[in-house]
Amino acid sequence: MRERLRVGVIGAGRWAASAHLPGFSRSPLSEIVLICDLDRDLALKRAQEFGIPDVTTDIEELLARSDLDLVDIVTRGDHQDLVFRALEAGKHVLVEKPVCHDYRDVLRAHALAAAKGLKTKVGLTFRYAPAVVYMFDLIRDGFIGRPFVFNGYEQNSQWLDPDNPMDKRIHKTKPAGETPWGMDLSREGIAVSSLEGYGAPTIDIGLECVGEDLAQVVGILSNMVPFRRRTNLDTARERINIDDADMFMAETKSGALFSMQSSYVTVGNYPGIEARIFGSAGAIKVRLVDEFGVIQTIHTAQPGAVEFVQRDIPAKYFPPGFQTTDPWSTAFYGNLVHNFCEEIMAGGPVNQGNFAQSARVQEIINAVTHSHRTRQWVNLPLEGNVGTSGERSPF
Repeated sequence: MRERLRVGVIGAGRWAASAHLPGFSRSPLSEIVLICDLDRDLALKRAQEFGIPDVTTDIEELLARSDLDLVDIVTRGDHQDLVFRALEAGKHVLVEKPVCHDYRDVLRAHALAAAKGLKTKVGLTFRYAPAVVYMFDLIRDGFIGRPFVFNGYEQNSQWLDPDNPMDKRIHKTKPAGETPWGMDLSREGIAVSSLEGYGAPTIDIGLECVGEDLAQVVGILSNMVPFRRRTNLDTARERINIDDADMFMAETKSGALFSMQSSYVTVGNYPGIEARIFGSAGAIKVRLVDEFGVIQTIHTAQPGAVEFVQRDIPAKYFPPGFQTTDPWSTAFYGNLVHNFCEEIMAGGPVNQGNFAQSARVQEIINAVTHSHRTRQWVNLPLEGNVGTSGERSPF
């Protein structure tokens, strides 16, 4: 194993610049040797900003590089094809969520990685926020006792303005060859958006807090702002049926309660995530909300002192190279990147936030979607309950 992992990055957009590239650049365990983007000028800009020696617009060229240990996929839209191609090429893979829209495909990718001895990581960013890592340690140390209730919230107003394009990419020409999103205007045909966006990492946090799988869910998806611009090149609004707000409640296998609300048309600052866990011995609230220059807080309470008190987050929970002026994206993602590099360099079985964990989250998203479309409670696991592996996905 090399002293530093050699990384190839696919995607040079906004999220790469604010999260992925700073993380790999600051970690002492990695070096970015190649960045790929269809927009060569943008790739060159990122290469200059982060000292990346090589640039390409050809994904095939990147995947064929025998000197790459890790491929980082930071593209918008479907990731499934790139994920399988990178694994087949023998690379460890970091990818933004969702890995695939059907949890069974995520499990296939996990099985392929395991068969090739590769490690995977998904952009479930917020489990790596210093406040959340601290919360997980407190839970493991018994602070909350037996989990009773988890409440998860994702509230921000990124798309409250209907003139803010649904597609965040800055297009120079109209995208070709892509199936328009949200064209089925029926209640049952609503396209999943918010729930798969920041709903996914909030579900992920909740699963870690309660420490077990969900047994059943019931949920609803809603489209609060039905007309909006599709891309930056569109001047007129059109009807786009996506879930920009949703809610579900669930029960864990041991009877703890689990609730979730995600939305990006609710007033609140980005990313707007809050996680609350209440147990037999105590409670913890974490807020990942950029307010008045503060990007995260953690509060705790116990039965003998029910007032929630803010805790300082110990320095050990922050990533390499952390600066107090870092935006939340850099501060949180730095932990994710460095943790993945540590797992790869260490070898062995440890691999948190991998494709198996992402499949657990995606299965819940699929179950909530099915619950909305059928207006009923849905049992978990889904296999044998909704569809079969030989059918087209019902989600």
